[in-house]
Amino acid sequence: MIGIVIPAHNDERYISQCLESVLLAVEHPSLKDQLVEILVVVDDCSDRTEAMVAAMGVQSIGVSFQNVGKTRAVGAEQLLKAGARWLAFTDADTVVPPDWLARQIEFDADAVCGTVEVDSWREYGEAVRTQYLALYPFIENHRHIHGANLGLSAEAYQNAGGFKHLMAHEDVQLVADLERIGARIVWTATSLPIPTWVSSRP
Repeated sequence: MIGIVIPAHNDERYISQCLESVLLAVEHPSLKDQLVEILVVVDDCSDRTEAMVAAMGVQSIGVSFQNVGKTRAVGAEQLLKAGARWLAFTDADTVVPPDWLARQIEFDADAVCGTVEVDSWREYGEAVRTQYLALYPFIENHRHIHGANLGLSAEAYQNAGGFKHLMAHEDVQLVADLERIGARIVWTATSLPIPTWVSSRP
């Protein structure tokens, strides 16, 4: 089974579009013989996020951590107990392309670190956009790490010790732990025909 973990905290503005894209990715032809489970971990939400997830027929669990590392870890643990052999992670404010999950699996690696791109620069201006693009080349063997576009085998996840319960940079720590154990990591910008799009928050 392939498991997808999506942490969410007051994401009613984004969650429907996120889940629509993930559900489409699950239907990729190369995954037709694969069982895929999606789990949204609703972390201390005071808005309609949980109800919107339920309305789309997607499984969720509620926690009160306000800690993304712990939230990801709890989601991963539940899917591992259900038999997941591969764990894919994205965020509730993210829209993934249709082949996002299929391409992760095709690499046959221990872990896949993909790229992301901001979908709107209206809050930041052209100067910030130009600087960002200069420092963030979409090339193979990049060293960008994003919990919004990360996948790894269950074995690698467990051998690395899983997500630490960090308020931030839990993804960076996990990848450092993967490198420590010698995991084979693919750093790719071409695993997707387009990058994973991460919405800039208002």
